[in-house]
Amino acid sequence: NAELSPTPPLFAVPFLYWRLPSPLLRFWTASPTGRIQKTMATPAAQPAAVELLSSTKMFGGFNRRYKHFSTTLGCSMTFSVYFPPTPLTSSTVPVLYWLSGLTCTDENFIIKSGAQHAASIEGIALVAPDTSPRGLNVEGEAESWDFGVEDKWKNWRMYDYVVMELPKLLSESFARLDTSRASITGHSMGGHGALTIYLKNPEKYKSVSAFAPISNPVNCPWGQKAFSNYLGSNKSAW
Repeated sequence: NAELSPTPPLFAVPFLYWRLPSPLLRFWTASPTGRIQKTMATPAAQPAAVELLSSTKMFGGFNRRYKHFSTTLGCSMTFSVYFPPTPLTSSTVPVLYWLSGLTCTDENFIIKSGAQHAASIEGIALVAPDTSPRGLNVEGEAESWDFGVEDKWKNWRMYDYVVMELPKLLSESFARLDTSRASITGHSMGGHGALTIYLKNPEKYKSVSAFAPISNPVNCPWGQKAFSNYLGSNKSAW
């Protein structure tokens, strides 16, 4: 690990379509000093199954993007992790999962939000998974992925991926990430996913939060599409 100078501040330039089980389940400033150990955040070597795609230094830590083959989804998936500087008090850091909104990928939040600044202060790792399987060439996946109940949509199991496979992969691949101290958040459809996942698994997460989540699907086009197809056109019956 490279030791950083304790005097000058660090400067850095910094940030589904979310799919849960159908039909209705789918943050440039100086790095502060004094609260974190001035040691570069270098994750433990990952297994061959996890491929490093990119690495960028930021706020004393690193943004890193990875690819792996998901047995849950049956395809290669990408995810992004911000590893903060190593805290003074612990060799591990808690995890905050971020679920992005409609049409996003794992990169939107990491590139645009600037959340790494706060994460570097608090010593929290940010984990942003991609928002859906990709490259499966399923008929209708670009138009009707949010409304799939037939067998051809069997790979769209983002709930299982986020709740089970991804945390296990992180625990096995990166010793610094303490997935037993995890929280979850998201925006829009990702906010809906965060709330749904937490309410179903409160024992797995320390907290949940959401930014403009889809919390009333009756009043959004996505929800209206699903309700209409499953429950009929009589809105008063919804």
